[in-house]
Amino acid sequence: MFRSFFLAGFEGSTGYNRHGQWFDQVVATGHAATLQDDYRQIAALGMRGAREVARWPLIDQGRGRYDFSSVEPFVKAAAAHEVDVIWDLFHYGFPTHIDLWSHDFPARFADYCYATARYLDRRISGRLYMTPVNEPSFMAYAAGEKGLFAPHTTGRGWDLKVALVRAAIAGIDAIRSVRSDACIVNADPLCRVALPPDKPECHAEARDFNERLVFQTWDMLSGRLLPELGGSRAHLDVVGINYYWTNQWEWGVAPMADGVIPPLADDDPRRARLRDLVRMVWERYGGDVMITETTHVGDMRGPWLREVAEESEALLREGVPFHGVCLYPILGMPEWHRPEDWTPMGLWDPLVPAEPHGERLACSPMLDAFREARHLDMLHQRMLKRRERTLPRGRNGVAPVAAE
Repeated sequence: MFRSFFLAGFEGSTGYNRHGQWFDQVVATGHAATLQDDYRQIAALGMRGAREVARWPLIDQGRGRYDFSSVEPFVKAAAAHEVDVIWDLFHYGFPTHIDLWSHDFPARFADYCYATARYLDRRISGRLYMTPVNEPSFMAYAAGEKGLFAPHTTGRGWDLKVALVRAAIAGIDAIRSVRSDACIVNADPLCRVALPPDKPECHAEARDFNERLVFQTWDMLSGRLLPELGGSRAHLDVVGINYYWTNQWEWGVAPMADGVIPPLADDDPRRARLRDLVRMVWERYGGDVMITETTHVGDMRGPWLREVAEESEALLREGVPFHGVCLYPILGMPEWHRPEDWTPMGLWDPLVPAEPHGERLACSPMLDAFREARHLDMLHQRMLKRRERTLPRGRNGVAPVAAE
């Protein structure tokens, strides 16, 4: 897998927000202008893996024509600093000539995936890591159920989820026709709802969410649900878990004025531990898992990273094939729907938000927590070596890492 346990995630969302305004977070975070320094900084901290976005709306010119000039600088910067990249191909934004509801959407997406894989195959000597469709569950909810992103549809979340997974499967097949050993990282949010103690009539619905609904896209990709889509365990490949402090809430709680559902408090006894959630995913699908997105905001960034590191160490010592944590976003970012509002959730934030390509300040508590967690690199490598040896096997054929 990756040469470091921690990866850096460069926020690369594109698309049209709830107001119909175009946004491009690669530009908005300053990363487009500072990519060489960005890669130099993460490499200096020992991060040898990253998530980056190939911006589909900029690449696909229509009629089978593709322009990869927007990708080339990032390929070169990653290579110069010896950083392996997971390339996201569809991160909310899509070309205006693509209709997500059309019958030819999967074929057109597969053609784009094939062209991108061929482009990267010629330039990357190591293994090719790709995420065809980022967060199909959230995309289906935001763009197909609530109309927050293009295509700004409401009440068709399930239909869009199926369309996105169908396209992802076609895209994976196209990628592997170019590079059969390509590693596919399917990133989706892992959410969990707590049972409301005063509403026992809602418990069945809450359990259904936790045990079935939250897994639908991974189930479809793996062929467990709607096998006619063509999914298989090989299509699911690496299960990428996107997990934030907001991913656990009480079922049935009304949204706040801004539409956000308040998350469970940190000390709420109903909050599940991250290690238990990751283990649940592994026991459901087997294979390799990783955290593809996680961070907190403001002063909570340091404590959150320490908690994630503690939970990660427990999983590695238990023997779960857990292959990394992506700090995402690694750079602070403006809000999708309120670009004038800056969210301090990265390892680095701009000194002046209006100049994101200018001087940046490191979040010292998060940086300290990161340095304290660097021993996970060694622990992860030890786990990989133990898997390669002929030893008494642990659960699902994985040898656990002995406690020291």
